[in-house]
Amino acid sequence: MSTPTPNAVRGHVHRIHDILEREGDAGVRDLVSSSWRRCLRDYQLDPSAPAFPTILTDHELAERRTCAEDIIECAKHEMTTLFQQLGDPELAVVLVDTGGVILHMVAAPNFSEEVGREGFRVGAVWSEGEIGTNGMGTCLVLGEPVVVRQHEHFFAKFTGLTCSAVPIFDPDGRIVAVLDVTSRSTLMQQHSLVLLGMTAQMIENRLIDRRHREDYPVHFHSRPELVYTLHEGMLVVSEDGHIRAANRSALFQLGFDSVESVRAKRLDEVFQVSLDDIVSRSVRSSFHPVPAFSAGSSSRFFMVAQEPASRASQERPRALIDAEAPSRPAVPAGHFSDARLTTQLALAGKVVARGIPVLLHGETGAGKEIFARALHQASPCSDGPFVAVNCASLPEGLIESELFGYRAGAFTGAQRSGRRGKILQADRGTLFLDEIGDMPLSLQARLLRVLDERMITPLGSEDPVPVEFQLVSASHRHLPERVAEGLFREDLYFRLCGLEVALPPLRERTDRRELIGRMLDEEAGRSMAMSRAVETLLMDYPWPGNLRQLRHVLRTAAVLCDGDCLEMAHLPPAVRPAQSVVLGDGEPSHPAEPVRELNPIEANERQVLLQLLDEHHWNVSQVAKALGVSRNTLYRKFHRLGIELKPPQ
Repeated sequence: MSTPTPNAVRGHVHRIHDILEREGDAGVRDLVSSSWRRCLRDYQLDPSAPAFPTILTDHELAERRTCAEDIIECAKHEMTTLFQQLGDPELAVVLVDTGGVILHMVAAPNFSEEVGREGFRVGAVWSEGEIGTNGMGTCLVLGEPVVVRQHEHFFAKFTGLTCSAVPIFDPDGRIVAVLDVTSRSTLMQQHSLVLLGMTAQMIENRLIDRRHREDYPVHFHSRPELVYTLHEGMLVVSEDGHIRAANRSALFQLGFDSVESVRAKRLDEVFQVSLDDIVSRSVRSSFHPVPAFSAGSSSRFFMVAQEPASRASQERPRALIDAEAPSRPAVPAGHFSDARLTTQLALAGKVVARGIPVLLHGETGAGKEIFARALHQASPCSDGPFVAVNCASLPEGLIESELFGYRAGAFTGAQRSGRRGKILQADRGTLFLDEIGDMPLSLQARLLRVLDERMITPLGSEDPVPVEFQLVSASHRHLPERVAEGLFREDLYFRLCGLEVALPPLRERTDRRELIGRMLDEEAGRSMAMSRAVETLLMDYPWPGNLRQLRHVLRTAAVLCDGDCLEMAHLPPAVRPAQSVVLGDGEPSHPAEPVRELNPIEANERQVLLQLLDEHHWNVSQVAKALGVSRNTLYRKFHRLGIELKPPQ
C-alpha cells in the first residue's frame, strides 16, 4: 500500500470539502458523499490526519472470534474458493464482524504482508467510524452491497485500494458479518461483487444448516434442475411443521419480505403438503425433487426434504424401512422390489459388512447411485458420510485435487488442513466413484496405492494421512475391455472388483409397472391414473435412458395433463409411436411416414408448434405471423418434426 505524497493528500482533502460544500453531484455517487458527510460530522474524522486502524489485543480478538466461531467456520472454505476464482495475487478476501473487526483473511503472502503493515490484517477495526469510507465499514452502515473505488475512500492513505463488500445474514435475517474483496484493481469490482454475492449466499446456507441441525431442511425451486444449487430456496422446519428459518432465495420465491413473516407459518400453510408427506415422498424418490403446489395458488415447485442432520448418524430416515424382512438391508421403498435387484442387494450387503469393495455395472441412468446409497445405508459405515464423485464429469486437471485435496500454505488464511479431497471427506463412510472407467491412467496408480495402504497424501504434501472407507465404484463401460485396450489398470480392476453387481436396465425390471405408477404420482404431486394405451406403451418402451429418462418423460406428461388420467397426447413425442395429428374436428390426417426419434430440443419445439396450432385453430398463416417466419419455413418445420396437416376440404 503506497503512501500518497503530501500534495496528493492535500488534493484529496480539498476535493472532499469542495464536493460536500457544493452539495451537488460533481461526479461523486450519493453513497460516497453521504459517507464522507458522516465521517466529518458524525465521527469527527479529519481526512488529512494519519490513518491507522485500531488493532485488538490477542485476548480481545480471541473473544470476537469465539463469538463468531460458527460464521468463521462456515466462511473459511468459501473464502478460499473465492480467492482462487478471482485469481489475482494482489487482492485479499476478508471477513469482518458487525463491529468492523477483521476475523479471517485469505490473501497471497506478499500482498498480505504489504497491506498488513498499514493495518489491513486480522484483528484490525475497519468500521466506518474508525477508518472512514471503505467497503467493509460502509457496507455495515448501509446493510447492502457496496463498492468503494480508490479515490472514494475518505482517507488519502487508502486511495490505492478498491473494496467490494456484501452483508452476510444469519437465519434470523440479521446482518452478522460482511464479506469483502480488497484489491488494487479498478476494473474487476463488478465481477467481484457478483462472486461475492454468490459466496455470501453459500455461507448463509451453511450457517442455516449449522444452527438448525435439529430441524428438517427443505429445498425447493420452481425448476427442478435448480434444486441443490445456489438458486434454490431453503427452509428449515421443526418437528411440528413450523418454519424456523429461510434463506433469501426462499423469501423471494415465496413473496415474503422477511424471515419473521414466514417464520410465523407452518409448512402446510405455505405449500399444499405436510412435513411427513414431503419427507416420505423425498425418500421414495431417492431425494430427487418432487412436485408440490404453493398454498392458495397453482404455483408449482419441486421440493426435497430430509431428516435433521443431528439424526443422520443416529437413525435412518423414517421412510427407509423394509418391514417385511428385518434381516435384509433397509433400502428406499419401491426401488428394489425387482427380485433380481433384491438378491443383488442382499449379496452386496454381506460383502460390504466385511469391508470388501463392490463394483456396479449397468447402463447410464439405471440407478447405480441409488443402489450405492442403499448399500451405504445398510453397511457398517452408515453412520459416516456418503461421498459421490463422477469421474466422467470432472476435467482431467481437476480430478486429482478433487479426490486427493491439497496442502495448506498457498494462501494466507487457508485452513490448517488445506482443502480436504473427496477421499478424506469419505473417512469412516462410503466413497462412491461413479464412471470410474473414465478415470485417467495417471490417477489410477494413486488410487490403487490408497486402497492398498489406506493412506492418502494431499497434493503438495509429504505427510500421509490415514483414511478408512467403504469403496463402491460403478461404470457403464465393460472394464475388462478397457483393460485389454490399455486404458484401465488390470491390478486396479481386480482391487475394485471384490463383488461385481450387474444392475438390470429398466426394460428388464419386473417392477416397471410399480415404478412408473409411483414416479407419475411423485411428478404430478397427486394420485394419477393412466389410460390402457399409455400404460401399454410405457411398459413396452425400451427406455434407453432408463430411470433418468422415465422420470423426465413422466415429469413432462404430468405438466401437460390437466386431469387425473394420463392420455397418449400428454406423452412427449419422443416416446409416442409415429401417428398422424388429429385436427379439431376429430378427423385424422392422411397417414404420415414414420417419425424419426426426436432429441429433447426438437421434442419441445414440436410441442410448442402443436400448442400454437391449437391456439390459432390450425391456421398456418396466423401461426407463421405469430412466430415471425414465412409459411414455407413453417411447413419445413412441420415436415422435419413429423407434424402433418389435414388437406383443405
